[in-house]
Amino acid sequence: QVQLVESGGGSVQPGGSLRLSCTASVGSFYCMAWYRQMPGKEREAVAAIDDVGSTSYANSVKGRFTISRDNAKNTVYLEMDSLQPEDTAMYYCAARGAACTWTHWTYRYWGQGTQVTVS
Repeated sequence: QVQLVESGGGSVQPGGSLRLSCTASVGSFYCMAWYRQMPGKEREAVAAIDDVGSTSYANSVKGRFTISRDNAKNTVYLEMDSLQPEDTAMYYCAARGAACTWTHWTYRYWGQGTQVTVS
């Protein structure tokens, strides 16, 4: 059974940085992504990376967030810099065995989420 385990969330002041990690318990995935969900809002894509390192970002995080992955460790990272209060959300790792999409329901595997609070 596939599990995605996230870590690295927490509380930070505006302008601060956090690094999220997500490790898949078994297997490797063509696409790994980060989504976030704010209270009362729909889950939104933040960043995605495929297995050859091609990346894509939401406009709201471009230039501030960096997604990367270590295929040998089945791990994806999200480096978040210049954090702002509007980045406060539950952040989820997602994985799928096909090309990255920007639609959350196309991802089969999800982590449990890690809270990021900027205030």
